[in-house]
Amino acid sequence: MRNAHSALDASSAWIRQLALIAFVAGLAMLALPSVGQSDAGRVVHVLEVEGPIGPATREFVLGGLERARAEDAELVVLRMDTPGGLDSSMRDMIKAMLNSEVPVATWVGPSGSRAASAGTYMLYASHVAAMAPSTHLGAATPVQVGGGGGGDDSGGQEGFAERLREALEESQDDEPAGDDDEAEGSDAADDASTEESSGDAPRAGGSSGSAQERKAIEDAVAYIRGLAERHGRNADWAERAVRESVSLTASEALEKNVIDLMADSIEALLAEIDGQTVSLPSGERALQTAGAAIEIIEPDWRIRLLSILSNPTLAFLLFMVGVYGLILEGYNPGALVPGVIGGICLLLALYAFQILPVNFLGLALMVLGFALIAVELFVPAFGILGIGGIVAVVIGSIVLMDTDIPGFGIHVGAIAAMGLTAALVFFAVVYLAAKSHRNPRVTGNESLVGRRAESISQFSDGKGRVHIEGEDWSARGDDQIQRGDTVEIVSAEGLILHVKPVGTSSS
Repeated sequence: MRNAHSALDASSAWIRQLALIAFVAGLAMLALPSVGQSDAGRVVHVLEVEGPIGPATREFVLGGLERARAEDAELVVLRMDTPGGLDSSMRDMIKAMLNSEVPVATWVGPSGSRAASAGTYMLYASHVAAMAPSTHLGAATPVQVGGGGGGDDSGGQEGFAERLREALEESQDDEPAGDDDEAEGSDAADDASTEESSGDAPRAGGSSGSAQERKAIEDAVAYIRGLAERHGRNADWAERAVRESVSLTASEALEKNVIDLMADSIEALLAEIDGQTVSLPSGERALQTAGAAIEIIEPDWRIRLLSILSNPTLAFLLFMVGVYGLILEGYNPGALVPGVIGGICLLLALYAFQILPVNFLGLALMVLGFALIAVELFVPAFGILGIGGIVAVVIGSIVLMDTDIPGFGIHVGAIAAMGLTAALVFFAVVYLAAKSHRNPRVTGNESLVGRRAESISQFSDGKGRVHIEGEDWSARGDDQIQRGDTVEIVSAEGLILHVKPVGTSSS
């Protein structure tokens, strides 16, 4: 009995020791993942910014920064390859980047990519600016003022008129070279130094441009210099990029302190910037990017749809199809299909125009052109209204987009195709209308001439009655016409038909 108790005590001791070992092992297992979690939990989000910067890019980047904040990402990398874009979209993204609690690094890559115009501003605004070899940046002179909506534009009608006036004045003031030229050169130098000291220096190249152009350039210069000074980068070259549209390769940008480093890939970038300190709104923060997981953020369906609708050529085609559909529905009420398709396309086009830099003068010209084409069908203007309408549609299409930014213009081929389509539709309608005028009249009593009717009474004293198309008519004809005979209508006089027996000639 005593042996049994001792054996039981021994086994209980072993059980307690095994339980203690299991408890310690469990704590160790819980501790080890917690240590590794800080390494595996660091995630870098990569947002691909390709093509022209517009409303879709803006929504994508803003949404990506918000998602990175919500998921506590270590870093957001903008992989950039862009020719530039809209000023309003660029400024919204830069504002979000500057106020982001998640550091933002912009990497121009892979090799062969560029960060032109708006891309240069975004590169300067990033906490970390990097480029791959064989890439370039620059040419940041603003080509649009106001961001659409028919506002002031340096390339618009007002700017063109201003430049034309200045060119005429310069041609009138040209004089032979001489001492006066030297005096003018010194005066120009003095003026330039005075303007530079006051912050109103005109853009390089000797042309002061219009007042609106100067305001746009000075605003852009102040904006990019502020971004450069915030991150300790070359502000003087940034100003030259705006005033003179100069560009730099990646190696030159690194040498001139325009960017922070060069990296062949995103992995190399993360390894290079590990431990670097960046300034955030909440304070200084050291980056821990070595070994961090890379997650490429894809745009959702809404961003993809917005990207499609913000294509100016597609918006133009939707507008044309929408108007044509409503016109066809108006000519043939009850067809339904043209009206439904036209209404949907027109609403989509108007939504796209809301987010694109639309020149409302061009839009008004197009609406006027379609109205003239429609009125031509009801007013005998001998084609003048229709031809004028086609011209108005074509001119309005050309000036519809109020910007010279690459990627935000309407394809010339689309304008030519739709203009040709409008011309063909107009001439087809005019041809059909002219053909209808040559056909016999199909309304009124005259439409009965040449038709056959049935005599429903014996003709007496040249008078009788006939039946045609469910109606009985008084008739005049030969007394030989008997009841039930078939007669032919020769003419109509008021409510009386003149008839003759079938097979005889009228007198």
